[in-house]
Amino acid sequence: MKDEFKFKTTADIKTSKRIIDQVVGQEDAVNLIMKASRQRRHVLLIGEPGTGKSMLGMALAELLPKEKLVDVLAFANPNDENMPLIRSYPAGTGREVISKGRMQAAGGLKFQNIIMFVLLLIAMIAPWWAFDHYSTQYGHTVGAIIFVSMFLGGMFFLVAFMFFMSFGAKMNRMDKGSAPKLVVDNFRKEHAPFLDATGAHAGALLGDVLHDPFQSGGLGTPAHERIVAGMIHKAHMGVLFVDEIATLQPHTQQELLTAVQEGKYSITGQSERSAGAMVRTEAVPCKFILVAAGNAETIKDMHPALRSRIRGYGYEIYMKDTMPDDETNRLKIAQFVAQEVVKDKKIPHFSKEAVLYIVEEARRRANRKGHLTLRFRELGGLIRAAGDIASEEGAKVVEKKHILKAKKTARSLEEQMADKYIERKKEYEVIVTKGTKVGRVNGLAVIGGGSSYSGIILPIEAEITPGGKEHSIIATGKLGEIAKEAVTNVSAIIKRYFGEDIKGKYDIYVQFLQTYEGVEGDSASIAVATSIISALKKIPIKQDIAMTGSLSVRGEVLPIGGVSSKVDAAIDAGLTKVLVPKSNLQDIVIDKDRLSKIKIVPVETIGQVLKEALEWKGNQGILKTILSSNGKQ
Repeated sequence: MKDEFKFKTTADIKTSKRIIDQVVGQEDAVNLIMKASRQRRHVLLIGEPGTGKSMLGMALAELLPKEKLVDVLAFANPNDENMPLIRSYPAGTGREVISKGRMQAAGGLKFQNIIMFVLLLIAMIAPWWAFDHYSTQYGHTVGAIIFVSMFLGGMFFLVAFMFFMSFGAKMNRMDKGSAPKLVVDNFRKEHAPFLDATGAHAGALLGDVLHDPFQSGGLGTPAHERIVAGMIHKAHMGVLFVDEIATLQPHTQQELLTAVQEGKYSITGQSERSAGAMVRTEAVPCKFILVAAGNAETIKDMHPALRSRIRGYGYEIYMKDTMPDDETNRLKIAQFVAQEVVKDKKIPHFSKEAVLYIVEEARRRANRKGHLTLRFRELGGLIRAAGDIASEEGAKVVEKKHILKAKKTARSLEEQMADKYIERKKEYEVIVTKGTKVGRVNGLAVIGGGSSYSGIILPIEAEITPGGKEHSIIATGKLGEIAKEAVTNVSAIIKRYFGEDIKGKYDIYVQFLQTYEGVEGDSASIAVATSIISALKKIPIKQDIAMTGSLSVRGEVLPIGGVSSKVDAAIDAGLTKVLVPKSNLQDIVIDKDRLSKIKIVPVETIGQVLKEALEWKGNQGILKTILSSNGKQ
């Protein structure tokens, strides 16, 4: 595989500045995004986190032309102050309109200020002139009376004049010639707008009108000055990206649907008790491309009419989470590493050996044989963590040793929790790794989800008591529905191998020891079957063995997920052997050094599991019966 990489470090790999060229492994999605940009189609992206959904939204915005962008201004309505007028201007010219309006308003105020200054001078000088004039003719007493009268009259006149000017300014703002408000500003925008409205509340998404506590008596702020544009308006002629769209309230999704259908949407106050609720503007343009995103659960919780609109006027895309492990795709992983280094700008480039290890990590995280993961967010986190360590050490390039250190220091929460789980359970001897015990087995499970899960040891105990009063196997340990069904199906296996209906003779109890995290799935079903058969026939189980695998009612061991993480947990627990489904053997991607610490035994049937896991000394006859029933030696 080394020969396919012709570079020494990722500095030799050319990276594109176009976002669409940086999307790795999602060729089908990229083609549809390019088509959507040409035809202005809406897009629904469904897939696991970290597979590039937001990146595709930004790429779509980058591909759109910018010449049709506009600035949106709100003007006072002289006929109805609660319905501001909306006007559109070419992008970048809105500020000029605002400046002209402000200059006109400032000119009128300047003229009024000059008049007020002149009147103030007259009001201050006139009383003194009158005092001097009348004192000379009629005496100081008359002059003083005239002075006081003119002074008080002048002050009263000034106060009245100031009130008049204030009222006049208010009336001037309500006039058509008053300064408008720039609601949507696209000044010097290099690309069509991209608005990430993920998690936005209704006001931020749809626009709002601010509350005005002084809404009467001429003291309030004009309605058009209180308007705030929503993201749907700022995204006009661009892209509105909404991740986890099903988390929006149903009525908000309905309003979003209206905006998508009409291409325009009036702004009104979102709070019913606010003065802004009385204001509703003329329709504001919002012809955006909606890029909605989410996971599989989003589909059932999404407003059906909104999804129908996207499906009818756009594309639905299911994001891939893995890609085939071939030469072309391994080179794409190398390209991704180079892109992450260039984007970060704070970490050194990666050596060829380090890139090969990142490819190995992508293979391990795929959890699928012959594939590489496309959940690049977590992989990018490992790249940056390794780069930080290399930077701290003063290394010129990131080597494999830096990645190994990063895996230890930047472990996920699930991995840290698993470490604590194993440590404490071993400390209190909940996990037993030596000797043999009847009815007790070390199963394997995972905690977390996606590529962030981690393996844990799952101790299981079984007890068989005479009676047969219970209608089903009693299982405890916070089990999910699938896990409960897997336990119940074990009775069919026992009946097949031993020819007896245990429900009529015995009561069976199965305990998943201290599983406070909960258990779901059927990957522990071979462990459950082993513990029950051990308890039924009083044959001890080797405690240095762990096992994982799904079990069919015919006794076949079926593949499960997270096998690499589970084997990792067995190694950390100090076990010497692990049984895994044969079909999962190629899914195990672990460092050779770690893998050498444990023996992996592939199994296809429950008979093979029992042969490996139980101590058969003195019970070879039972083993022979099981293997003959199984049809495999």
